[in-house]
Amino acid sequence: MTSIRRQLLLALLSAMTLTTLLGALATYRTARDEANAMFDYQLRQLALSFRDPAVQSGHSRQFEIDDDAPDVSIQIWQADGTRIYLSHPRQDLPPQVPLGFATIDTGRGRWRVFGLQQAGQTIQVAQALNVRDQLALAAALRTVAPFLLMLPMLGVLIWVLVGRGLRPLAAVARAVTTRTAVALDPLPTSGAPVEVQGLLQALNDLLARLQRALETQREFIADAAHELRTPLAALSLQLQLAERASDAVARADAFAELRRGIERATHSVQQLLTLARQEPRAGERPLTPVPLADLVATVVADQLPLAEARQIDLGVRPTERSGVVTGEADALLILVSNLVDNAIRYTPPGGTVDVAAGEDDSGPFVEVCDSGPGIPPEERERVFDRFYRRAQTDEPGSGLGLAIVQTIAGRHRAQVLLGDAKLGGVRARVQFSRPPSP
Repeated sequence: MTSIRRQLLLALLSAMTLTTLLGALATYRTARDEANAMFDYQLRQLALSFRDPAVQSGHSRQFEIDDDAPDVSIQIWQADGTRIYLSHPRQDLPPQVPLGFATIDTGRGRWRVFGLQQAGQTIQVAQALNVRDQLALAAALRTVAPFLLMLPMLGVLIWVLVGRGLRPLAAVARAVTTRTAVALDPLPTSGAPVEVQGLLQALNDLLARLQRALETQREFIADAAHELRTPLAALSLQLQLAERASDAVARADAFAELRRGIERATHSVQQLLTLARQEPRAGERPLTPVPLADLVATVVADQLPLAEARQIDLGVRPTERSGVVTGEADALLILVSNLVDNAIRYTPPGGTVDVAAGEDDSGPFVEVCDSGPGIPPEERERVFDRFYRRAQTDEPGSGLGLAIVQTIAGRHRAQVLLGDAKLGGVRARVQFSRPPSP
């Protein structure tokens, strides 16, 4: 399991260690440059201040000294090239070089050399460069060592501080665990750090959506139970009447009524299942371009037998421009089917139902017009409520057709508009929004 605290600890310690090492490298280079400048000055001063009377007398001298001798070596030559002074005979010293400063590689190490002439003699003072590097490295280590020793302490301090900084997240987790399916109150945002405000807002939006979904589900279950109670009671009564029938004719009438009751109950259950599947966020379905003209042609072909049985003139009204929407083809098919089915069912025999699909200045649309009795303006909002049925109608149904249409239209960001048709009945228009231009 990934730990934010552990990741922050490793990241901060790694950054501090890397920064410390880079600082040590910069300190080492600075110390080496300063040591070179100081030692060059010392070499020059030593060469200028070398005034040994024995050397000036011209007698050759050699000094046997041990390995702990000073790290500066001195050589003196006479004018004829004879070396008369050598301070470190065991070292592989550089040969006589030009006057001034020079850096010489002897094959066993690099030397920094300063030479000058005095009274016909050549004085050469040399120092191994590895000595300077060691001194610079020691200076850098002395500077960096306290920081390296403090890293464990800094690690503990970072661990504690990061833990305290993550307390708001732990508080959010505890607050979320207290929420239940019946208590989805929003999380408190007062006093929360700015970095947590976005998370709290997202969680509160999620809780609000969950609460709306649960309320919708509870309402749907209550409405479905209420709606199914009546047809089931009617079926039970019709079955009792069939059992008590005294002759074949009465029994046939009772069974016919029972069959019609079963058909109505089956239709109600199918509509309920359709509405449940079309609830917002009931499931993610692929969105594809849907030509509305093809959709209308399919629905009209499917509904034509019902229209002919009811002596309804069902047809498609042509439009100037075809419309295409991006959505769920199956859901849009249900939307148009319900509109056409409603128009056929509520139009008297011999009437007309026209269906059109196209696009105008407002965007793509589907329109169904009939020559039925129409819907009064004061009831045009209520007909979208679940299980609502007008009192003046004798047509059997569940009162869910337009509720399903409204749900599918809402998912496709469309509006369902009811008005008066030129045919004398209802004009039901589904107006889709115009897709954004590329």
